[in-house]
Amino acid sequence: MDAVATVTLAFDDRYRRRIRLTDDIGNDFLLDLTDPKRFGDGDGLVLEEGGILAVRAAPETVIDISCDTIEEKARIAWHLGNRHTPVQILPKGELRIRQDHVLEKMAQSLGATTQQRTAPFEPEGGAYEQGHVHRSGGQHHDH
Repeated sequence: MDAVATVTLAFDDRYRRRIRLTDDIGNDFLLDLTDPKRFGDGDGLVLEEGGILAVRAAPETVIDISCDTIEEKARIAWHLGNRHTPVQILPKGELRIRQDHVLEKMAQSLGATTQQRTAPFEPEGGAYEQGHVHRSGGQHHDH
């Protein structure tokens, strides 16, 4: 089924249970779920009046972290995890975090190359999240 509208949200606004939102053409709506749900780019919200509202990840200021060795990447990943920092793993293995100058300097001091970008942020969900999302060919399937 095709989406009847879209809503573009930053990462912090895509993990919700109840919130008043505005879709991309200016219509207000109330998201009211039984339990909090994390929405990814391409997920859909089924509307009470019928149709689907497509969720889009908004571009945010992020830092992409590249490493020359697997040891550097593992060390940086450990330090980011130790700080409970949300991390996105990119297709070629780079790490992406939200813009944070302290963490960027830490990664550089551990041997990484960093690049600030404006891009959607889709961090890993975490091992203990209620349910998990499989991503395959851009489709999202909740379990």
